Amino acid sequence: MLRLGLPVAAVAIAADQVSKWAARDALWDPLRRIEVTSFFNLVPAENKGISFGLFQSEGAGMLLIVGLALAISVGLAVWLHRSHSRWQACALGLVIGGAVGNVVDRLRLGWVIDFLDFHGGGYHWPAFNIADSAISVGVVMLIVHGFLMKPKKEPRSES
Repeated sequence: MLRLGLPVAAVAIAADQVSKWAARDALWDPLRRIEVTSFFNLVPAENKGISFGLFQSEGAGMLLIVGLALAISVGLAVWLHRSHSRWQACALGLVIGGAVGNVVDRLRLGWVIDFLDFHGGGYHWPAFNIADSAISVGVVMLIVHGFLMKPKKEPRSES
């Protein structure tokens, strides 16, 4: 399944990095917010934490986050290598690609570019990016796979 999952990861990384490049060009110089619809804005957000800005850190903390993300990605790649399901391979590829996309930002900038801002009823969901979306969709796919897909039964050996 590496032949399926790794290209999915590569597409997720590429889509994430291209979208962040475009967002940084459009929103950071000069700083501006673009109202797209009544419930969606493009905003410049520099995330020095993990998901949705939690656990903000710099320096050694940032390197710890990078190391943890890379270790998890390696573990997911091992799982991908052992997988026998196309659905699961795509899901793992999305999670790996999203994690690596955000690691690229941390190593390059020291923070992650977030720019997608959904809101309604006075509430704003924390800004996020394509990498975060890939991770979220991949995790949901893994949960669906775990609950709905029946594992292939191993042939019984007779003793």
